[in-house]
Amino acid sequence: MALAPMANVTDAAFRRVIAKHGKPDVMFTEFVSADGLMSEGREKLLVDLWYSEQERPIVAQLFSGQPEKMYSAAKLVKELGFDGLDINMGCPDRSIEKSGAGAALIKHPKLAREIIKAAKEGAHPLPVSIKTRLGYNRDTLEEWLPELLAETPAAITLHARTREEMSKVPAHFDRVKRAVEIRDERGSQTLILGNGDVQSVAQARKMAEETGADGIMLGRAIFGNPYLFSDKGATRVGEKGQQISNGDKLRTLQEHVRLFEELLGPHKNFAIMKKHFKAYVEGFDGAKELRLRLMETASAAEVGKVIGDFLL
Repeated sequence: MALAPMANVTDAAFRRVIAKHGKPDVMFTEFVSADGLMSEGREKLLVDLWYSEQERPIVAQLFSGQPEKMYSAAKLVKELGFDGLDINMGCPDRSIEKSGAGAALIKHPKLAREIIKAAKEGAHPLPVSIKTRLGYNRDTLEEWLPELLAETPAAITLHARTREEMSKVPAHFDRVKRAVEIRDERGSQTLILGNGDVQSVAQARKMAEETGADGIMLGRAIFGNPYLFSDKGATRVGEKGQQISNGDKLRTLQEHVRLFEELLGPHKNFAIMKKHFKAYVEGFDGAKELRLRLMETASAAEVGKVIGDFLL
């Protein structure tokens, strides 16, 4: 069970909260530009690669369209003590695609393979994995996956949609099953993880069983639910599990905000926390009014006062 990398969501602060309240089997950092890490802007980007020992195993996710930059950044990942390196070959952000990275690599399998080779050489002996999609404008899994498998990555996480589909349609988990079949037909040892729309660990186990996948990566389900990978996390989709009180949830939010301010306050805008307010504060009497008050805050102290007043 893996926690997906999500920009401005699974940062160092939130990952620490998750590690404490419901740790997955493996965590990934936010995606970081390998090109940027090899530029004068390195110091600013290194913030996205901060991690704590309690998050292990922790994998750094990088993106690049340039093999030489990926090689150098992979060496840095190894020096920083990460447990693995993941290459983003699925992000649909246009600015990332313009640099030849992310989902753009699906259209350029030769370059994608060169980037994997460079990452493996730079990060050796760390395991190198890939996160990608079914295809670009259409599903080309039968052509795309063998290209990746040929470079023997440790794992491939398949977001079960094409780049064009974004997240607008349900994930095609039958294609994860086909990915496992393609892997097995080729006698590959690469692990296959499925990703897309999975809301709980129980659902993830069911999907793994149905598809034969070696694991499942969960992303958006973590919003407002750092307990996702614990027994408590089952309550998100109405499954049996230990109930989380509203008070506990709000106190966890306070903890999250304090960590964000302490670790990232000097480097990131406090407004990033507002998307978390929406996720934590829902489904109980007074939630809307509390959310509106939290949206007006600009510090951990202000958040603490608003929540403290609410819980009185």
